[in-house]
Parts: sequence; structure tokens; C-alpha cells
Amino acid sequence: MLDWQHHLPFFRILSQSCGMNMYDVVIIGGGPAGLGAAVTLSRARRDVLVIDAGEPRNGRASRANSYLGREGIAPRELLTIGRGEVEQYGGDVRDGTVVSVKRLGPTALRVGLADGSTVDARRVLLATGVVDELPDIPGLRERWGRDVLHCAYCHAWEVRDKVVGVIASGAASLHQAQLWRQWTDRVVFFVHESLELKTSDRAELAARGIAVLEGQVSGIEVTGDALGGIRVGDTTIAVQVALVFPVSNARTELLGQLGLLPEEKHMDDQVIGATLTDVDMFGATGVPGVWAAGNVRGHRAQIIDAAAQGVQTGAMINIDLVNEEVAAAVAAHPFTPEREREVAKHVLVKR
Repeated sequence: MLDWQHHLPFFRILSQSCGMNMYDVVIIGGGPAGLGAAVTLSRARRDVLVIDAGEPRNGRASRANSYLGREGIAPRELLTIGRGEVEQYGGDVRDGTVVSVKRLGPTALRVGLADGSTVDARRVLLATGVVDELPDIPGLRERWGRDVLHCAYCHAWEVRDKVVGVIASGAASLHQAQLWRQWTDRVVFFVHESLELKTSDRAELAARGIAVLEGQVSGIEVTGDALGGIRVGDTTIAVQVALVFPVSNARTELLGQLGLLPEEKHMDDQVIGATLTDVDMFGATGVPGVWAAGNVRGHRAQIIDAAAQGVQTGAMINIDLVNEEVAAAVAAHPFTPEREREVAKHVLVKR
């Protein structure tokens, strides 16, 4: 009689026979990239677990923009919808913080959580995102994602024609000021302590009607529940929006355990972040069994970019697993003409 077990995931059967519960894929991070991958893999009938710490990069924002079909949706609502989509195809989603990833075999890995529990997986997908480090100015963090912003394509339409103050942190802020000038003609460039403006820089700012203010920014002022101004020394300049250029760094705790090190990214000699570079175009890292998707691979990806990257990486992980299963099935069932006939007998139906 034909043994049909070889059509099921080989390592899943092995783990169950040993009393363990090994997922095909454990995804660390339940943002757009992680959930995009989870939907794809769950639809591919994979055993998938998403573990999410509940700290989305855009958690403070009221809207998620430029996401086709979901324009203006609240970020956390988008993630709730995504979780439901994963679960409708049989995927699991679990709240928790991953603190360790250890190798069990050539590609099998054990994922440890802060509560002391562990789960095993044939593949691990890192969708852990980045952390935005803001300038050390009192009050900025509390307004981050509301009226302290950075991404024009994420937020500029909603604050169009308002007075915008760019708090410079390097030459990259010059590009930021000129970009936001597209949405408002009332832009103030606060030089702060970050750079010395060249004559050509001043000429470009003046040509576009961008005011320049020298001096170190000491804080911001809030009136009611809205940004009212930016302080320079004893003077407060009225603005409605403050722009910063954060340093966006991949979370390094798990990456270091796996031997994956983020690489600094620069813009005009200014460090703007650090993300993984040891990743191919499909998300495979240089560590066997470990994949990556989303902002951990590049902090400039918007929400829809991260979700699309997750979908693509999820598909490639499935292909990788299929290839592994083919090899395992061939090893378990060497070819013979008799087996070929037996397979045909059970599969082909004549009418």
C-alpha cells in the first residue's frame, strides 16, 4: 500500500513523532511585513506562528497612508485586520517578546520568549523592524507621530500649508526641507548644532523661500494638545509641525545572536540608520534557515512596501521548504518502476 505521509511536511511529522511541536515557519514581528508573509505561507498550507511584541514603528500615528485600498486607516486597525487574515487560513498569532534564537540543526531553530516558553521552527523570518532614535530635545518623543514627523509621503498631505519647522541633524535635513516645501510654502530651517551651511545651501533655501534660523534648539512648546512652537534660546518660533531626521536602527539583540550585523547607512556623510545587508533580493540571509523582510532590511520602506516584501519573502520561504521536502521524499522513497506504477494507480482516475 502506498505511504502517503511523504506528501506531508517531512520535518513536521518527525517533530510530532518526538513529542515536539515544530512549526514550518516562526515569524518574529507582526507588522505589515510579518503579517504579509504569514498570509502567504498560511495560504500555502504551512504551519505558521507570528510572535509580536506589540510595538509597531508607526504606533503613535493616527493614519496609515499610501496603502492602496486602506488609505487613512489607523495603523493598529490595519494590523488587527492582518491578524484576522492570517488566522482565517489557519495561521497562529501570539503576543510575546522573543529574546533568543538558537540553532537545533542545519536549518531547524528554537525561538525563546521572555515568558520562558520556546517554539521550534524549520525556518525563522525576522520582521523585527527598526527603532527610530530622535534628537535629544525635550518634548519631541511625546509628540512623535502626531506633529513631530519625518516622512513626507506618510504625513505631509495631512499638514499641508501649515508652518513647518525642520530641526536639522545633518546635511540630510536639507533634502528634507526642500522635499516638504512641496506641501507648504511656510518652512523654517533650524540649523541647530548639526552642520555649517555652505553658501550654496543658503542659496537653495532662500531661492525656495525657506527661512533659516541659527542657534541651538532647546525644546518645543505645546498649547493644549497641539505643537505651538520651537524654542531657540529664549525665543520661541511659532510652528505647527516639527520635522526631524531620525536615525533608524534595526533591533540588534536577536541579530547579534545569529551572527547578523546591521550596516550603517549614510546620506551625505550623515548616518541615517543601520539595517541588514547580508540579505539577498528575496529575503534569505547568510544564516541558513533565517530570512528577513521589512524595515529590518531597509528603513525607508513604507507600509505597503514592507507588506509586499513580506508576501514575496513568504513565497520564497515556501519554495525553499518545498525543495527540502522533495529531497527528503526522494531519500525516503528511492525510485523504482514499481513505485511509479503504484503512484499512478492511486492518483490517476480513469473515466
